Amino acid sequence: MTLSVRNNFFRGGICISVLSLVLICLGGYLSYSGFSEAASSAILRSGGVIQNLITRSIPPSDMVPFIVMVFSAVYSLVSIFLIFFNFEKTQAPEILFIAFFVLSLSFEITRIMLPLQLIHSFPVLYVTFSARILLFARYFGIFSLFAAGVYAAGLDIQNQLNAFFLMVLASLVIAVNIPVNALVWDSSFKMMNGYGSMLSMVEIGVIIITIITFFISAYTRGANTFVLVGIGVFMIFIGRNILITSDNYLSMALGVLLLTAGTCLTVIKLHKEYLWS
Repeated sequence: MTLSVRNNFFRGGICISVLSLVLICLGGYLSYSGFSEAASSAILRSGGVIQNLITRSIPPSDMVPFIVMVFSAVYSLVSIFLIFFNFEKTQAPEILFIAFFVLSLSFEITRIMLPLQLIHSFPVLYVTFSARILLFARYFGIFSLFAAGVYAAGLDIQNQLNAFFLMVLASLVIAVNIPVNALVWDSSFKMMNGYGSMLSMVEIGVIIITIITFFISAYTRGANTFVLVGIGVFMIFIGRNILITSDNYLSMALGVLLLTAGTCLTVIKLHKEYLWS
């Protein structure tokens, strides 16, 4: 993939992130009165190892899911803009897939459909559709991190477009086939879906392979920078998982911190590696 084509992906990502930010602000205005009802009607607390530890002592907050959606849109916009600014003329195959991961966070806004539906009583079908979009985006983000690790290991840079379409296809297969219950949700405003434990194990397996791949790349390429990139990607994964399952301010703050720090570490080290290579 040429730099100009890759940069067009960055520009498209910036446009999507801007649209996401506008929509979440508009959606928040239209659904503000529905946050309390959505939170009180949640069947269970959102999952996650860190979240489960925190939920024992801290009750959920009605506004945290919405704040997480806003932050996700802002994070996506700022991160893609900085990636484009710093890598516009720098060929780094991994950065395209880091950008795809960043972009996937902008689709967290689809959770706003729940309080909107509770207020305006439109067909539940729209909520189900938004839940499938969310599933697609989350797994597309996971596969993007995996692809970044594979390219760090030396996969032919010319195959980036093929890798993109494979990630889209794999994410679509998951999003379309996983059963979704639009009448049941957790405290993060996420619709409940089937095969939760199995999908969690898939995520963990994918990220472990991804981190190992970065470490192997550091050894085979003689570039210790990729060890730090691997650590940064691990922080991104953990921070993202804490953030998207947050229903209280403490877990949200921890997720924001880890996600932001991991993204900065990953992008800065990749830029340093390819700037002087």
